[in-house]
Amino acid sequence: MTHTEASMDALRQTGDELADAVVTTLFERGEVGKLNTLMRFVSTAGSPLPDGLPDVAREYLRATSAPPAWVDWGEMEKARLFFIDNNVHISTALSFASMPACYVVPHVAKLLSATHGLKYPSRRMAETGQFVVYLMRPGAFEAGSRFIPAVQKVRLLHASIRHHLKRENRWDTGVLGAPICQEDMIGGQMFFSLLVLDSLHRLGIHMSTEGAEAYYYAWRVVGAMLGVDQDAVPETLDDARRFLDMYMIRHMGPSPEGAHLTRQLVDLYEEVVPGTFFDPIVSALIRHLVGDTCADWLEVSRTPWDTVVRAVPHLLGVLETIEDRSPLGAWALDRLGHLTTILELSSLTRGRVMHYAIPEQLREEYGVPGAPPRTRRWTPPAATVSP
Repeated sequence: MTHTEASMDALRQTGDELADAVVTTLFERGEVGKLNTLMRFVSTAGSPLPDGLPDVAREYLRATSAPPAWVDWGEMEKARLFFIDNNVHISTALSFASMPACYVVPHVAKLLSATHGLKYPSRRMAETGQFVVYLMRPGAFEAGSRFIPAVQKVRLLHASIRHHLKRENRWDTGVLGAPICQEDMIGGQMFFSLLVLDSLHRLGIHMSTEGAEAYYYAWRVVGAMLGVDQDAVPETLDDARRFLDMYMIRHMGPSPEGAHLTRQLVDLYEEVVPGTFFDPIVSALIRHLVGDTCADWLEVSRTPWDTVVRAVPHLLGVLETIEDRSPLGAWALDRLGHLTTILELSSLTRGRVMHYAIPEQLREEYGVPGAPPRTRRWTPPAATVSP
């Protein structure tokens, strides 16, 4: 599908009909609290649903309990192997490119600022990291996995945010369209797939075209399960590039909320990094991956580490040479990457499982009153604009 300004405008007016209807019914019947309590027992695919679950929720969980019929499982396995091979780099890209890219879209930054507890800035990164780990585990779509329940809960969470913002008149739908609309959901899909691939390329990671395409394909499957209209989703990396360029040209810019959220992200990772000597590397990585214009919009500090970070591709190139020439080295680096990813996730979650509960209301703590709310190497298609 070739997108135009008119088609993008149309995508701004729609959310997720199925999940929105379920959430509206739950609120009308006063069953959200009961749902959240019982949904803690819905953690693995294929497990019996708890007694007392509201009927509308039970029907939703059954209707969304399987991936799309068109899934190519060969491509999904390629995506999983691609993730295993690059997991620490992908985690870096998600943290220091994908999240800041969300913040450089002012209306998305405004929404995130209004709906995530600012006292717990690790929550969104923990939810995202846990979600990706669930997705890339073996058997992610089979009985006993945690991924499908996570998708089902995130989809309801998105619908509940739309419900609250509209009901409380905290969102100008005439100007901004629906909260978490189809255009933004597809844009988010691009941030977590294409932009990750772009970031790996900028870090100097060698990727096969086959691996890059499989990773993007996996996020198309995720998008479908999250209620994204597949007729509007770009099917190829080239089409995805055109969509992302158009999306960013339409929406990116500075905002107080974007700068505030970025500051929180930087503070969070400076706490995760041991000591203080390496703290500036967090800002330097963000600036390196999103570019100076976006980094300036987000008020990311310039540091002496900006120059040091440019040497990262050379260091990673040495590690990749070791990996390519030594099966033992490849195994050791894959294990190190896995352990690093798990350690980072453990630091963010503080050992807790994120439950993606439906907020019964967007309380004051969700915003601060008065504050700014290895074969052929893959090369990214030329970009008109880069976030």
